[in-house]
Amino acid sequence: MDMKNIPFTVVDWTQVPVTEHPGVTGMAMWHTQQFGDIRVRMVEYTPGYMADHWCSKGHVLLILEGELVTELQDGRTYTLLPGMSYQVADQAEPHRSHTGPGAKLFIVD
Repeated sequence: MDMKNIPFTVVDWTQVPVTEHPGVTGMAMWHTQQFGDIRVRMVEYTPGYMADHWCSKGHVLLILEGELVTELQDGRTYTLLPGMSYQVADQAEPHRSHTGPGAKLFIVD
């Protein structure tokens, strides 16, 4: 991640518009800010959400609330709880996530 030409910026995430992204089940609500090539999101998954694709994009993802199960395409599975994160590079390991109770995440990619 090369962070250049980004002025100091304060974000009130409650004021950032929401976009809705349906999963196979449930919904993902994204609050998104773009800073040059870096996308920063506050994401909330509804209970029962399951991603509709394998993702190959790199992320730094922090669980703020709820529980997130992330599955790697090679079969490994990780359950993340508040205060836990994962980091993965672009094109490194395809992954997808789902949640039973719902989850709130902070993601930088």
